[in-house]
Parts: sequence; structure tokens; C-alpha cells
Amino acid sequence: MQLRIRAATVIALIASSSLVPLADTVVYRIDPAKSRVTIHVGKAGAFSFMAGHIHEVGGPIQAGSIDVDLDSPSRSHVRLEITSSGLEVLPVGEPEGDAPKVQETMQGDKVLDIHRYPTITYDSTSVTVKSRSGSVLELSLAGRLTIRDVTQAVTVPVHVEVSDSGLSAKGRFEIKQSAFGIKPISVGGVVSVKDALDIDFSIWCTRLQNRGAAPVADTTT
Repeated sequence: MQLRIRAATVIALIASSSLVPLADTVVYRIDPAKSRVTIHVGKAGAFSFMAGHIHEVGGPIQAGSIDVDLDSPSRSHVRLEITSSGLEVLPVGEPEGDAPKVQETMQGDKVLDIHRYPTITYDSTSVTVKSRSGSVLELSLAGRLTIRDVTQAVTVPVHVEVSDSGLSAKGRFEIKQSAFGIKPISVGGVVSVKDALDIDFSIWCTRLQNRGAAPVADTTT
């Protein structure tokens, strides 16, 4: 009798748990033509006001996806990938002929070393909602940023807008080159670039489907 009661209890628990709906997570895919990152490289040193200038590096975010649960945004997940060789020194503000030299240095073994480390990735670990108004959210995104195979924890404030057709996101954060094994370049020991880099990004994603949704039946014959 006792075994029958326990068995009945287990069956009842399984039946009740199957009635709880799964989270309605929507999958979005990064559109590289509309998703971009810009890195602002400042200058430092005692005579930085006399020589050198601010460099700007930009490039597309080539791949990635964002899984969004609007009912419970903290369950959302972000994965982004940037190809190192796709980052380019922007010519604006660069003296004539300097951009190719800066580009070569940036891609070389002292900075990005693009041949050994072809990708930069970001993988979120948690999402915190700061505020929300309908489908517009202010988030704090904690995650792992990997550059040159060195991974560091990075928290990013993100402004997100969700629509029927897609999702847009933008934000700005700071990292230190030295945290990823990169020594800031100096000129004559007097003028150098700052260790800290300001990074801003703008992302557009296309909506794919609800994760876990039943496949659409093929009615073609």
C-alpha cells in the first residue's frame, strides 16, 4: 500500500510539472552588415599633448546570436564574434600615410596578432534588468571577453529595443589592453597609447524563431 501511494505521488508530480510552460525564448541572429564595434585608442605620456593623436579602430561584428526571454530577461544569453583581421584603423584624424602603419602594428604580434588569434569573442554569463518600458530595456550584461586567447570578465551596460522584426542593442564599456597580455605601444618612451580602451558597439539582429517551438508542418506535396 505504501509503495502504491509513493508511486502515485511521483506520477502526480511528473504530470503537474509537465503542465508548466517552457520559457518563450526568441532567437535573434546578428546581421554583420548592420552590426559594428568601434575602439577608441587614446594617448598618454608626459608629452602626449605635443605629439601623437587618438586612433579609432572599427569593424563589423561578423557572427553571433542573442536568445531573449522577454518574460524573464535574466534568462537571456548573448554570444558575439569578431574577426580580428576585419578591424581597420579609421582614416579620420590620421595624418596622411599613417593609417597603414598603425594598421600593420595593430595586426602584428605585439597587439592583436591576427594570424595566431583570428577571433575575438564575447559570451554572456548573466543579464540584469536595470529598467524596462515595454520592449525597451536597460540591461547590465556580465560575460567573458576573449582576446588573444585570454579571457576576462567584463560587465557592459546595454540599451535594447525589441520589435517584431528584430532587435537593436548599443552600449559602451572600457577594457585595459594589459589585461589581455597587450603592452601599450610607446614612441621614444615619451608618448604612448593609453592602456585603457573605450569600446562602443551597435548591433542589429534578425528574429529567427522561438527556441523550443514546434516545427512548422510541411504542407507541400
